[in-house]
Amino acid sequence: MNKQLLYNGASISYDIEGEGNAIVFLHGFLEDKSIWIDFAKRLSVFNKVICIDLPGFGKSGIISDCHSMELMAEAVNEVILKESIAQFAIIGHSMGGYVSLAYAEQLTDKLSSLVLFHSQAVSDDNQAKKNRDRTIDIVRKNHSNYISAFIPTLFAEQNVDKFPDEIEILTQTSLRTDNQGIIAALSGMRDRKDYCNLLKSIHIPVLFIAGKLDSKIPLEKINLQLTLPSISEALILDNVGHMGFIEAKENTFATIKNFVHKYQLA
Repeated sequence: MNKQLLYNGASISYDIEGEGNAIVFLHGFLEDKSIWIDFAKRLSVFNKVICIDLPGFGKSGIISDCHSMELMAEAVNEVILKESIAQFAIIGHSMGGYVSLAYAEQLTDKLSSLVLFHSQAVSDDNQAKKNRDRTIDIVRKNHSNYISAFIPTLFAEQNVDKFPDEIEILTQTSLRTDNQGIIAALSGMRDRKDYCNLLKSIHIPVLFIAGKLDSKIPLEKINLQLTLPSISEALILDNVGHMGFIEAKENTFATIKNFVHKYQLA
């Protein structure tokens, strides 16, 4: 069931189905909630599953020139409040993981577990910030060319020819995203906080899912963070880039299902 609410004058769209302990899925940059359709359908047999379009993506509106991770986390919490959910597992892909960390800093007690799906806690360094600014300039000039070139790079090079349909769907989804929403997200990611200290102090279980061939978030960076949480698990995927929910669908689904059920409240 699709629902919407207003947050700071913008519509926030989300899908909700199933009953039981809640699981919230957050998509990554240039994606929308549709990436989770299969995972949500299968998990909704056991759980209440909520998939949210983050501000500026999918059917959710644009709030400001910069969508900080904290602002997006506040939008997520508006959904949680509307649905009267006391506690839930949160799963964030890439940018969605950054938003999940921002949520965890603000409202850790609402979380039963956290999954960083091709995501991590370190903030952008100076070079990464410059790269974000360069990307913003490119998007302003020709976002179609940028998107068409960018989406295939999310996959391991050897997997690009294996998933042409999925790449085309992702590309078409991205092309429907308003320039302003793309730029607001890039600005928010550029300016985001470092959450390594949060991982050190967090009391909930954290699952890292990483691809050995991820060109966006190298495994070496994630390896340095694996021991920060007091309760930490990891799935390291061979022959996978940044899109494990496509490149290793069954493995990542089973791992997420087992993890959230292991640590959910009775």
